[in-house]
Amino acid sequence: MSTATSTENKELSPVSTESLAALLVTRERPPRPSALSTSLTFGWRAILKIKHVPEQLFDVTAFPIMNLLMFTYLFGGALAGSPSDYIQFVLPGILVMSVVMITMYTGVSVNVDIEKGVFDRFRSLPIWRPSAMVGYLLGDALRYTIASVVMLSVGLLLGYRPDGGFVGVVAGIALLLLFSFAFSWIWTMFGLMLRTEKSVMSVSMMVIFPLTFLSNVFVDPKTMPGWLQAFVNNSPITHLASAVRGLMAGDWPGVEIAWTLGWAGVLLLVFGPVTMRLYNRK
Repeated sequence: MSTATSTENKELSPVSTESLAALLVTRERPPRPSALSTSLTFGWRAILKIKHVPEQLFDVTAFPIMNLLMFTYLFGGALAGSPSDYIQFVLPGILVMSVVMITMYTGVSVNVDIEKGVFDRFRSLPIWRPSAMVGYLLGDALRYTIASVVMLSVGLLLGYRPDGGFVGVVAGIALLLLFSFAFSWIWTMFGLMLRTEKSVMSVSMMVIFPLTFLSNVFVDPKTMPGWLQAFVNNSPITHLASAVRGLMAGDWPGVEIAWTLGWAGVLLLVFGPVTMRLYNRK
């Protein structure tokens, strides 16, 4: 019985193979996915990672709230006379600081996927090569939006009143998200260059901490020494914080917006190609 079945399979196998080959030849290949669709797919993958590991949202919820409460009530009376007055100035600044600081997790995520071998699979796919990187940044844009909404909600409860209304707040957040997207390319570069996620976090914090604190996030630079004012007034974080603060206050700080968009363009043009070059050689 076994021998007869084996003989029958041998006789049928050439026919089955030829039929399958003919089917594959006559069938049209599916169209190659576009750059937009592949980027959105990788962005959805980043969002699903947040869904399965919700603890990742701790840094965009508890950490910004802690910063806002701490700086408002510890320094508000000394710097502005009262916490209620100080929050009108400091909330947009802390919003900028919090979102800029969490951009480093993009590089951490890239480094983790490299160590797990996931990127080797991505590079074997017939897709637009930068889509994997862009997907990370699109997924993280959701985290930045959540952090912004959480900060503004708590700020409204504490007495923050944006004179720019809904339009001014949305414009400020949109500018912040745009800058953060460009700024995140620095950390994707570090994620590709460095060996471990801890080293990515260490290097990122060495850059982010002085850049955010040496700005006008907490105080007006006019109270600083002259040599420090020269650095602070030309910092990209200062321009960003001033632009967001102005938009939420109902003003149109055209110069600060132009500087912010210029910095975002420079960061994207410089670190985007460098990151993709490292990615192709990794």
